[in-house]
Parts: sequence; structure tokens; C-alpha cells
Amino acid sequence: MSTLKDMIFDLSEANGTPGAESEISNIIEKYVSKFADVKKDKFGNVTAEMPAGEKTILLDAHMDRIGMIVTGIEDGGFLRVAKCGGMDARVLAAQDVTIWGKEPVYGVVTSTPPHLSTPEDAKKAKDFDAILIDTGMTKEKAEKLISQGDRITVRCPHGEMENGRIFGAALDDRAGCAAIIRAAELVSETKDRPSVKLLFSGQEETGGDGAITGSFNLDADECIAIDVSFADAPDMPSEKCGKLNKGPMIGIAPVLNYKISEKLKAVAEGKKIPYQLELMGDSTGTNADHIAISKGGIKTGLVSIPQRNMHTGVEIIAVDDVENSARLIAEYILGGGLDA
Repeated sequence: MSTLKDMIFDLSEANGTPGAESEISNIIEKYVSKFADVKKDKFGNVTAEMPAGEKTILLDAHMDRIGMIVTGIEDGGFLRVAKCGGMDARVLAAQDVTIWGKEPVYGVVTSTPPHLSTPEDAKKAKDFDAILIDTGMTKEKAEKLISQGDRITVRCPHGEMENGRIFGAALDDRAGCAAIIRAAELVSETKDRPSVKLLFSGQEETGGDGAITGSFNLDADECIAIDVSFADAPDMPSEKCGKLNKGPMIGIAPVLNYKISEKLKAVAEGKKIPYQLELMGDSTGTNADHIAISKGGIKTGLVSIPQRNMHTGVEIIAVDDVENSARLIAEYILGGGLDA
């Protein structure tokens, strides 16, 4: 039986940029089908239903990851690209990437040696219009394997650090996917609870369209969205960040249902689950913003997993923060949800 850490690594390694989530959706289906009936909707979202009581609680995490898209093939097999999601151009120089063509093709983002850079160039990162990917092929061979529109992801071997921390690609939001799979497992054997619906949504990184369509179709009474948020590090604004190994971050924001936030806090305190608060005076920047106003409105809460190096090829989380996020959500469900 796989551990939570193994599941996170399995999910994080998969392809699945916005609009091309089929590989990750198949892996999610493999895990969820062990305890629930899984479907894929017209948009490509993965959904599952776990019927029980009359009230329905929806759990959402987005399954897409940031990447790039091929816009052209130049002489010498160099690729022109655009970003697909919130890829950070500052960290791309000399990165090892996979081009998901007719077969996986490995390439490297070009980088100008410092000896040949002008003082002006040395102070800034290349914009995506100037980024090229070296495939090592001739243009003719590259065109046989790669097409405009093919997706590109940064390659990152996963690994372990001290204090139960791990690093890898696409932990935003594959860690969230792992958390709701784990939470659903924890409640799956109990029937004295609300019904649970799961939504692994697509295209969050390009606007949240999967959450909009998926939550409309699933029509729940309330929802908890699960994503990652900023973990503190040197030179980061501490008031905007959580801490690794200190538990899930319970969101408080205008769009979020305040009673759900308070109930999550009460559950965490009652069950001795460590937690932190994430205070936002505007939107959350997550699927919660879209789900809360879906259809006639869905009461929505937000639980976030602290993460360092967001939107890079090497992201860092603590496994116990994922486990405690899952426990918090499971206990909230087993306690009947809001107004129980």
C-alpha cells in the first residue's frame, strides 16, 4: 500500500498542463476508484460521489500544473514558446524540460553565458518572447516529433529533505489533490456523515474554468477548496506567509464563508490538529473564488498547504502539512459540516 508521500510523488511527476490534463486525470482515477465511482465531465474534470446523508459537501483541488506551449520551431531545432499558466520566466534559464510531442522529447532552455551578456541583460530575465528551447535536433527531425500546441513541463526529480519536507515539481496543486484523496479515504467507511463529492478540476492555472463548470454541475450545499499558499523563507513578508510543518492554513477572506472558517478552526482545536490562519482582504486567487459564486452560490471555505518556491520547477512542502490538511477536512465532514 502506498504511503501519502508516495502518492504525492506519483501525482507530481505526471504531465497535465491546462487543457491537457488527461495523464494526471488517469492517475487520480486510479486512486479514487478504490473507494468511489469516478467520472470525467465534458470539460475534463475528474469527479466522484460518495453518497451518505442529505447534505452534500464538495471538496475541490486543481489537477493542472504550470508549463509552456510550443508556438514555433526554428532552424536548428530551437522551439519558440509561450507560458501556459503562471510560469515564472526568472527561473527558466538552463532548465531541463520535457516537450510532450508524439513521444517525450527532452530539451534545455537556452541561456546566454555571463561573459557574453551586456550589463543591461545581466539585470533581467528573458521574457517569453525571447526564450528558446534547444532540442539538439535538426528542424526537420523536430518537426516530425513536435507540433505547435504541444505542451512543455520543467523536469524535476523529487526528493526528501530534513523535517519531513519534500521537493518536486507540480506540488501546486498535486499536494492538494493528495489531501482530498486522503480525506476521502478517511471518511469512506463511515456512512453517518454528509454526502461527499470530489472535484479534481482542470485549468485553474489559466483562470479556474474547471472549477466553474465542475461546481455548477455537482451542485453541493457547501465546499472546501484545497490549494497551496506561501510558506515563509528569508526576505518573504511574514504576514503573508504560513510556516512549514505548522499545519494547514485556514483561509479568511471576503469571498469565503466566515462560519465555515470558524468551524474549521473549532474542529482543528477540538481534534488537536495544528493550524494557521491565512488572512486576505480581497480574493483568494484560488478556485474558492469561483466556486463561492457558482450557480446560486455555494458556501465555501479554503484550506491551503504551505509551500516554498511556488510556480517554479522545484517546490517544497512538508508531508505532515498534507496529512493534517486531510485530517482537518475529514473531521469537518465527520462532524457534519456547517451548522451540524
